[in-house]
Amino acid sequence: MDRRTFLTAAGTGAAALSLGAVTASSAQAVTPAGPRLLHHWFRDTYRAIEAMTTDFGLVTDKIDLSAPGAPAQSIQTSPTNIGCGLWSTVAAAGLGVIGESAMIRSLTRTVTAVEKLERHHGFWLNWYDAHDGSVLTEWPDTGDPVRPFLSSVDNAWLVTGLRIAADAAPSLRARTDRILATADWSYFYTPYDPADPVAGPGQLRGGVWTDTDEPTPHHYGALNTEPRMASYLGIADGSLPGDHYWHLLRTMLPEHEQEQSPGGGYVTVDGVRVWNGHYTHRGRKLIPTWGGSMFEALMVPLFVPEPQWSPRAWGLTHQRYVRGQIDHGLREAQYGYWGFSPSNVPEGGYQEYGVDALGLAVDGYASNTDRTHTTDGDPLPPPSAFTNGVVTPHASFLALPYARREAVANLRALDRDFGAYEEGLGFRDSVNVSTGRVSDFMLALDQGMVIAALAQELRPGLLQRPFRTGGFRSRVRPLLERERFSI
Repeated sequence: MDRRTFLTAAGTGAAALSLGAVTASSAQAVTPAGPRLLHHWFRDTYRAIEAMTTDFGLVTDKIDLSAPGAPAQSIQTSPTNIGCGLWSTVAAAGLGVIGESAMIRSLTRTVTAVEKLERHHGFWLNWYDAHDGSVLTEWPDTGDPVRPFLSSVDNAWLVTGLRIAADAAPSLRARTDRILATADWSYFYTPYDPADPVAGPGQLRGGVWTDTDEPTPHHYGALNTEPRMASYLGIADGSLPGDHYWHLLRTMLPEHEQEQSPGGGYVTVDGVRVWNGHYTHRGRKLIPTWGGSMFEALMVPLFVPEPQWSPRAWGLTHQRYVRGQIDHGLREAQYGYWGFSPSNVPEGGYQEYGVDALGLAVDGYASNTDRTHTTDGDPLPPPSAFTNGVVTPHASFLALPYARREAVANLRALDRDFGAYEEGLGFRDSVNVSTGRVSDFMLALDQGMVIAALAQELRPGLLQRPFRTGGFRSRVRPLLERERFSI
């Protein structure tokens, strides 16, 4: 999966619910059918995860629903996909879809498979054969060569899944501890050099090619993107310094080219001079992501309770980000639907989708396959310019804590108007809302986000337990509590 990065060179409907995890009292605002519907969606989505799981114990990258008979599994899997399978199994047990013994069997099988996978420097390569665990050297569909690569962000999601598995199944804890003992995040880290912050930015590399031990030329510089999960894991276990958090960028520096000229100013936190920038979208100040997609902003808080630990900073920007996505879909592009995030192209392939104005990248992720971009300060393109708009259901599930009623209504509309829901398996990956074309695929990453989001709604904190204690409580939480975005 192509996760864009950058080099560091220096509403409609009812109001959103309160920030943070939904409590029993806030759940009362939803009609009685709401929880039952969410449980139904959860059960079916977990069946999709089961359909993706091979006899070897790994979740494949995707399943194809277009062929007759059972869904066809892909050959490949990634660390992210494997992590999704682990936390989905724990969530299924926590919500009573499977029993504890079934959970233990499934987790044990996956942990056994993970133990057999080839690793480098304590981390996992980006692509394996999900059916036997061998390293992929060529892409299954095309035969193109696959260069062995260690991705910092993809490894973070497998580590996340392993920590959740160990928390849920103490009998596996010793084995997962041994697996994780050599996963040292400093391997990806370039220490901060005040004399040369370009060469030494205090950030994580995107990854390393193991055939040459060559790191990527870029670092993950943006704070509000999904790689911050790797940052949190490293800070929590002590392999990364706490000031790494402050060397991540809320926006690019004001003198650098980016989607919008940022507001804000410099502040000093923990001895670090921080450009405390923000963007403004439809009158709302927020912290942009790299490309403007939903999962960049909202995958991490499925596990790390950012809105609770930082309600006036992280919690506020998450809420406003969701509102920006809703407004783009319903008002700016006038699709009638919303929720833009990297997904399968309904006609085939994969593309990053997002709201251009919510991202740092000039001409970042567009909400349509035809890539209609916006330019800050110029009039918006007319709605007729947004041809082949693509909405992905997982984006609505990520929005549940911040706009629950709107999210459920949007999902129901995708099912009612396009048949996007596959009974027994959950939502298909994406819909071209301009033509009605629905994806033939379900992707493990996207279904894994749906599972985690529903688990957080139906049993708040279930998958967050490992990330509320230990180093997360003592090292990460104080950073989030000190965060003061200029919004």
